Amino acid sequence: MNILIVEDDRRSRDSLARGLRESGYEVTTADNGETGLQAALERTHDLIVLDIMLPGLDGWQVLERARAAGVQVPVLFLTARDAVQDRVRGLELGADDYLVKPFAWAEFLARVRTALRRVTTTAVTAAQTPAALKEVIKVANLELDLPGMKARREGRMIDLTAKEFQLLSLLARRTGEVVSRSTIAEMVWDINFSADSNAVDMAMGRLRRKVDEPFKNRLIHTHRGLGYSLEDRGDG
Repeated sequence: MNILIVEDDRRSRDSLARGLRESGYEVTTADNGETGLQAALERTHDLIVLDIMLPGLDGWQVLERARAAGVQVPVLFLTARDAVQDRVRGLELGADDYLVKPFAWAEFLARVRTALRRVTTTAVTAAQTPAALKEVIKVANLELDLPGMKARREGRMIDLTAKEFQLLSLLARRTGEVVSRSTIAEMVWDINFSADSNAVDMAMGRLRRKVDEPFKNRLIHTHRGLGYSLEDRGDG
């Protein structure tokens, strides 16, 4: 699931992005209202975390223009403005939740999960839930518990680092799709991919040794010059 964070304070933005990525989410960031609105219009996200006091367009304007353009993604305001009239204004403009800084990380994460769960249960039935919205994803005999950050194959726990779990969950949410190295670098490490860098390939090699080598059939596949995919090809 992809979350857009619109926050001008770099430290807060990086901290939120890092925490959400470590919790298994894909994260896109914007550091002002204009780029945040552009990101919201150009790509479908599952949730937008939006500050109010932003340079350029403020959070109120971003939300108003996004809603006017037909963007119905849940919005969680995360702001230092704690007045009752601000909370009311945010909710009346169409925000789904409002959390005041400073906040407890556990509460923030709980609100994120609640907002995403609400989308899942209202938009589609459990049987229709696409992989991108599921909390437990199964690919052949591989099972990922996203909230618990646990991976099992044939019922055996796979010992993964936080980054390895993020990498595997990114592929799992896009089961059957080729995910480019640049997308992986951006989504997992928040870095721009360099053609000279083999960091993604090395990380994928370590992940493959844990996920695939102990088992008969391979689930992680290399697409030369394109990227990687996770899928069951029934070659076991």
